[in-house]
Amino acid sequence: MTVEERTTLVEMRNISVAFGGVHAVKNVSIDLYAGEVVGLVGGNGAGKSTLMRVLSGAHPADTGEILITGDPVTIRSPRDAKAYNIETIYQTLALADNIDAPGNLFLGRERTGRTGGLDDSSMEAETRKIMGRLNPNFTRFKLPVKSLSGGQRQAVAIARAVYFNARILIMDEPTAALGPAETAQVRNLVRQLKEDGIGIFLISHDIHDVFDLSDRISVMYHGEIVDTVKKDDVTADDVLGMIILGKKPDEVTEKDRAAIELRG
Repeated sequence: MTVEERTTLVEMRNISVAFGGVHAVKNVSIDLYAGEVVGLVGGNGAGKSTLMRVLSGAHPADTGEILITGDPVTIRSPRDAKAYNIETIYQTLALADNIDAPGNLFLGRERTGRTGGLDDSSMEAETRKIMGRLNPNFTRFKLPVKSLSGGQRQAVAIARAVYFNARILIMDEPTAALGPAETAQVRNLVRQLKEDGIGIFLISHDIHDVFDLSDRISVMYHGEIVDTVKKDDVTADDVLGMIILGKKPDEVTEKDRAAIELRG
């Protein structure tokens, strides 16, 4: 199935955000389809995190509109975003370190039994079910998450989002500070989410992550979208050129390429 035949989950149209006199995001449009990963890349201060904060409800846009499955929506808070099945997995993960995986999965939405106490067995059973689908090798259900590896912690955070019906995931540097084995775990999780029809905005500085996981890549430069390209139509050098120079691949000169090589 081509991207064009899939469901359009998100359309952000003409989004602008300013902080005082600084335009962090300038008239940006971007979209996301079901079962697709869009890599969102750019240098520090390019505007990618601010753009995603608009979608997650953490910061309102000054202008522009958001459509979810084709319908205009208003997102003023993270609660609004969750109501539209949008979840954000931050680099810090926002897990409760001293609580186990089931406790984190149901944190704030705990299940209770007939006597009013916590229904730990039910929560563990549900956690085993969702983790069995996302990461069958996960077995450390009764340990505090602080004792888990980085990749396992990512799995818990992703499971929590997916269990509560996320259809749109914003992933912020999901493999930052992870070793090769853990990075491979997280990449496998992302592929599983794609197969389940979830759409993912992937914010990353790791060009290898972007090329390994993304279907399309949107490059931001000084608050604007330089271009959105199909991953298979460009090289890593093309994307680096857009990040560094703010130019589309066909606009880059030999002098520009030499400058990029010197910076590398």
